[in-house]
Order: sequence, then structure tokens, then C-alpha cells
Amino acid sequence: MGTRDEILDAAADVLRTQGYARATTRSIAQVAGYSEAALYKHFADKSAILLAVLHERMPQLPGSLKELIGNPGSGTVRGNLTRLARIAIDFYVEGFPILVSLFSSRELLTAHRLRLQELNAGPHRAQEGLILYLREEQKLGRIRRAADVPAAAALLFGACFQRGFEVNYTGATPSDAETGKYAAALTKTLYESLRPAAAVKSDG
Repeated sequence: MGTRDEILDAAADVLRTQGYARATTRSIAQVAGYSEAALYKHFADKSAILLAVLHERMPQLPGSLKELIGNPGSGTVRGNLTRLARIAIDFYVEGFPILVSLFSSRELLTAHRLRLQELNAGPHRAQEGLILYLREEQKLGRIRRAADVPAAAALLFGACFQRGFEVNYTGATPSDAETGKYAAALTKTLYESLRPAAAVKSDG
């Protein structure tokens, strides 16, 4: 692992525990075990560090979505949604303290938005990917033809975001089992609104 990676690891820890406003380049450098001068060889300022952490140290959703989209008809719809929900919950729980930092500065939020546009990325991409997956499953008859898949995608990610907010607000530390149970309950309820009438209840 090189200097830049070690600085990003330290920055991710500092930002999660102190927030963007209180974090300083000095504290990040100290946690990483380097001087501020070494830090500035890799990053122009604290904003650049935050953007790098967001893009390189946050749990990523796209990979999982690509797996789902690339394999419509594999596994079960309910099982696939449960796996995605679990990843999304982890993403929002871990990322919430960092994501909220974006709104501490209009300039920072604008820079982040522009960077995502360059990458053809953004919070809408995960939902669009899930909609695409669900529509493919509709074509296969594994989801009701009349189901509103955009609404279903919004509900899933909205619930996962809310879970991330709740965990960070309360300071709770759910176990893996508790998170898995929550994801399973969430997708069970969602799947009941999506499954074809002819599908047996054990599906998923």
C-alpha cells in the first residue's frame, strides 16, 4: 500500500468520526503517519481528499447491480433483492457520516456533482440499474407485469437510506445477523407486491 492509499484510509476514519467540518489536513496526516507536506503532494486540499474518499473508500453498489442485471433469471428475485438490500444498507450505514459532509459547503457539493457527471455516475444510477434488472425479470414472468418497478426500486433504496440514517443517529451498532434480518424482512414485504399471482409463496 502506498502513501496515497494510507492517507485515504486515514482520511476515511477521520471523516467518519469527526465529520468534514472538524477534520483537518493535519489530523488526517497525523493518523496516516505522514507530514502535511506529504499529504499535499497527493491532494490539493481537504475537499480533494473528501472527494477521493467518496469515490475510492466507500462501499460500492454498482458492482452488485451489474451482477444482478447481467444475470436476470438467476437465483430468485427475492434472494437477489435481499442481497442487494444488505449491500445498500452497509453502504448507507458506513457512508452516511461522509455523505452528509457534502452538504456543509455549496462549493464542495458542486465539485462532487461535477465529478460524478464526468464519471457518468450519481445516486440515480443505482436506482436506474435496479429498475433495469426488475424489468428484465418482468419479461421473464418472475415479476407481475403490472408491477410499478420504478416505485419498487425507490422504496428499496429509500428504506436502506433510512436505515443508514437511523443507525448513525442512534449510535447503534447492529450485528451482521440483525442487518441481515432487517434486509430479509424489507425485501420479503417488497417482493409480495412484485411476485406474480401464480407464484407459490415459497418462491424467493
